[in-house]
Amino acid sequence: MALAAFLLKTIGISLSGVMAPGAVTAAAVAQGARRRWAGALMAIGHGIIEIPLIFLIMFGLGTLFQAEAFKIGVGLFGGAFLIWMGIGMWRTVAAVDSDPGAMGAAGPLATGLIMSISNPYFLLWWATVGLNLTVEARNLGWVAFLLFALVHWLCDVIWLTILSLASFHGTNVFGPHKQRIVLQICGVALAAFGIHFIYRAIALLLAA
Repeated sequence: MALAAFLLKTIGISLSGVMAPGAVTAAAVAQGARRRWAGALMAIGHGIIEIPLIFLIMFGLGTLFQAEAFKIGVGLFGGAFLIWMGIGMWRTVAAVDSDPGAMGAAGPLATGLIMSISNPYFLLWWATVGLNLTVEARNLGWVAFLLFALVHWLCDVIWLTILSLASFHGTNVFGPHKQRIVLQICGVALAAFGIHFIYRAIALLLAA
């Protein structure tokens, strides 16, 4: 019963985090406009970073995420990456009518990988909420810990896949013009999140 209750709590908390609008949401929608299963590929890239991270947190890495210098560095790097990605998305708008395969199969996978590393909110979540869940899972035993890691990642897989499927079918129904609009909106959103991350990092730097 304790394990079942914990896993239900994990699902609720994980979905509340992954479903919150943010840079990853914008990226999944943008990638999905071109590839039906982009969300699943993004989740795999995300999992390549996240699953080992969960184990590292168990062995004390979580304290590193709470360091001011770490938050500043990730904020500056992550913000710059998101701005670059947003600009790049605008540049692809002119080619939206070209072969969808031109994006390359590794596009969504690499996006999930890099955005996990460079997203300050992702690291902050694991330094706080995620850390508490990790400790609770470990206290319930290794089976609970492994199920926790799997269930949390599956929440990412399901939601990002839903986003990319909805984006793919929506933009294909409404045609190339709507694809351009989706890409432009997502590009602006990513750049805006990037500016926000840099702003927060500079604010932390000045307050130090």
